[in-house]
Amino acid sequence: MIHATLLSPEHQVFRETLRAFIQKEIIPYIDDWEKEQQIDRSIWKKMGDMGFLGLNYPETYGGLNLDFYYSMIFCEEMSYCFSGGFTISALVIQYMSAPYLLKFASEDLKQCYLKPVIAGDKVSAIAITEPGAGSDIQNIRTTAVRKDDYYIINGSKTFITNGYYGDFFITTVKTNPEKGSKGISLILIERSTPGVSSSKIEKMGWHASDTAELRFDNVKVPIKNLIGEEGAGFSYLMDGLQLERLTAAINSIATCESALKYTMEYINLREAFGKKLQEFQVIRHRIAQMVADIKTTKAFVNHCCDLQNNGQYAVEECSIAKLQANELAISIVHQCLQLFGGYGFTEDYKIARLYRDVRAGTIIGGTSEIMLEIIARMVIDNVSYSKK
Repeated sequence: MIHATLLSPEHQVFRETLRAFIQKEIIPYIDDWEKEQQIDRSIWKKMGDMGFLGLNYPETYGGLNLDFYYSMIFCEEMSYCFSGGFTISALVIQYMSAPYLLKFASEDLKQCYLKPVIAGDKVSAIAITEPGAGSDIQNIRTTAVRKDDYYIINGSKTFITNGYYGDFFITTVKTNPEKGSKGISLILIERSTPGVSSSKIEKMGWHASDTAELRFDNVKVPIKNLIGEEGAGFSYLMDGLQLERLTAAINSIATCESALKYTMEYINLREAFGKKLQEFQVIRHRIAQMVADIKTTKAFVNHCCDLQNNGQYAVEECSIAKLQANELAISIVHQCLQLFGGYGFTEDYKIARLYRDVRAGTIIGGTSEIMLEIIARMVIDNVSYSKK
């Protein structure tokens, strides 16, 4: 067992390779993608060719079948790009949507959709949230009615990352509304299917990513597109959310680190009253406290990475990691922007983009309030969660 703080030489080589790729193929285009509010699809193919989209997938489907620490490094390095929009698009593909195909889909679906995702030929999305049902998954209203060899799907989804330019959606639907959570299923829907429409949502941040509202109007989907068993969708989601929340926590800690590094470079150059900003005690102590907060929270997130690597279903730990890391990221970026003064309020400095982007962290994948309620249920009500 390798602890997250004691990575092997092979892990370090992978980090260096990935970092070099990012510097060459991603960083030079980030600003354009932010302005255009669209990521050039060619980057996914380039990443697929390098194996970066199949780190945690079997070789059978074109993956590399590596341990979780490679994914941890991937999440960290993607998060150093100063674009929350690009980062979340990459994380949604590999850790928030495609895993449902690997774990629960038929072999036919894996061949038709999982392999192309790992290769970078298709872009996947997860469609859960609805206008009237955010974290309350049991109250979704999108329905899938079986008719012969098809499901007829009606309803809508919102806040779907990769929902406008993506190729298909892992979609939560109600196949039996009378059964509550046991009536929820997962169905794969191609964006090009007749009756599917999408519209972009204008966001405060994450400009590079396409976030969309989806509408399904009598969409005809083959029965074979059902993922796993009918009525098992809710349990599948509960299984997958821990990985989603952990990757979100890793992303937030890496954002903290990149924001602080960027800020320290600035205060080393910027002068006031005849000396550099980093020489003022009030600023030095603020930096020191931020370093302490980041390191202590990162230690716990790394602990959760160890649990994930060992295959443990760590609901409480992952909920705590997401809560603490996401809330800390908002605080750290807020403090960093303050140290830039007026320049921090301009688009000339990347801290302004981070300030916009970081705010989504406490909302996606379950809000901070939901994380607190999960933790409260476990420590106060003795509720236990087991892997399905």
